[in-house]
Amino acid sequence: MRLRMAARLVRGLLIAIATLGPAASVQAQDKKIKIGVIFDLTGPLAGGGSELEYLGTKIILDHFTKTGVEGYKVEAVYADAQSKPDVAINESVRLLEQEKVDLVLGFFSSAQCVPVAARVEQLKKFMWMTTCISSAVLADKNYKYVFRPQASGDQFGTMTMDFIAQNAKTKFGKEPSELRVAIIHEDGAYGVDVSKGNEAGAKKAGFNVVLKEGYSATAPDLSALVTKLKRAKPDVVFHTGYNPDITLLLRQAREQGLKFAALVGHGAGYGVYEKLKEGLGADANYLFDTDPISIWLANQKTMDPKLAPVIKMIGEEFDKVRPGVAIRSAHVGIGASNTYVFMDDVLPRAIKKYGGIDPEALRKAALDTDIPEGGTMLGFGVKFFGEGTPMAGQNERSFPVVIQYIDDKSSVVWPKSQAQREAVLPLPKGTTYSNQ
Repeated sequence: MRLRMAARLVRGLLIAIATLGPAASVQAQDKKIKIGVIFDLTGPLAGGGSELEYLGTKIILDHFTKTGVEGYKVEAVYADAQSKPDVAINESVRLLEQEKVDLVLGFFSSAQCVPVAARVEQLKKFMWMTTCISSAVLADKNYKYVFRPQASGDQFGTMTMDFIAQNAKTKFGKEPSELRVAIIHEDGAYGVDVSKGNEAGAKKAGFNVVLKEGYSATAPDLSALVTKLKRAKPDVVFHTGYNPDITLLLRQAREQGLKFAALVGHGAGYGVYEKLKEGLGADANYLFDTDPISIWLANQKTMDPKLAPVIKMIGEEFDKVRPGVAIRSAHVGIGASNTYVFMDDVLPRAIKKYGGIDPEALRKAALDTDIPEGGTMLGFGVKFFGEGTPMAGQNERSFPVVIQYIDDKSSVVWPKSQAQREAVLPLPKGTTYSNQ
C-alpha cells in the first residue's frame, strides 16, 4: 500500500515537473533586451563616417545576438537618422515608445545628439552614445541616463594644437608665437566644440591665429573661404568637417592655389581615408586626422588580452562587407569598441548586480564601470563622471590620437606615448598644397 502511494506520488511529481519544464524554458527564452540602434545610413553624414560606425556597431551586436548576455537574448532594431536631427529625434522616440526598445545606442552627429539626449532624458530612458563628440551634448546638463565613452570635442581641439606646438621648433624652424594658424570648421555642434578646443590650445601655445571661421557643412561653394585663407597665409590649417565639404574645400583650394605647411583634421570626414582618396587622389597624402586610435593600430601588448581575438573578429567581418579597403577606418573600431564596452561590461552588471535591464539598472551599472587604460580596444579606460559634475555621463579616461596618412597607410604620430613613427612636417616640397 505504501509502495503504491509512493509510486503515485513520484508519478505526480514527474508530471508536475514535465508540465512546468516547458513553461520555465519559455520564460527563460522570453528574457530579451531590445536595443534601438540609430546611425545615418543615408545623406551626407553616411559617407562622413556614420555608416562605418554602424558597421562596427552591428558586428558587435551580431556577435552578442548569437551568444546572448547573462541569459538574455539580444535583439537589435536599426533606424536611419538620414543625416537630419529631427529624424534622429523622431526615430529615437519611435523606437522607445512604439518598438519598445530598452535603450537607444549609436549616433554619429553631435547636432543630433544634443536634442536627442535631452528628449531621452526627459523620457527617463537610457542612451549610450558611441560618438557625438561635442561637449555641448553633456556639459552642465547633469543627465542621469545619458552616457558617452567617446572622447569629447574639446580634447580633439587641444590635442592637435599641442601636437603642432611641440613640433614647431624642430619641424617648422619657428617658435610657436611665429606660427600662423587658421581654425576653420563646420558650424554645427561638432565643429563649434572642436574649434573651442583649438582656440584654447592656440592661446596656451601662443600661436598667431590669422583666421577663425565657420561654414555650413552643406554649403555648395567654399571658394570665398578659400580666398580668405589665401589672404591670411597660415602655416597650419586646423579643419573640422564632414564630407563632401572636406573634398569641396580642398578641391577649390587646389584650384585657387592655396598653400600651407600642414593641414590637421579632426575626426568625422578625416577619419574616412577611402573617401578622402576618392575625392582628392594623391593629395590625401600627408593629411592628419585626430580620432580615438584605430583598433588595428592600438598597442595590443598593453591591452587586455581578451580583446585581441575580438579585434581580429571585427576585422574579418568588416573585410567580408568591404573587401579590399586600403585602410580600415578608425570609425569602424570606434563603433565596435564603444558598443562592446556596453555589451561586455555595463549590461552584464546591470543584470547580475541590479536585477535587470530597466533604465535605473543600466544607469547604476554604467556608473560602476571602472575600466583601466588598456582595457578597451581604443586603448583608453572608462570611468564616467558622476551626477552633479559639469560633464556628468562623460568618460573621464578617454583620449584621441593624431594619425597621418602616407602612401595608403595610417600611423599614429602623437602623443609620443602612442606614436608609431615621426610625423612628416611640413608638407614635402612639390606636393600640391606645400608652401615650401
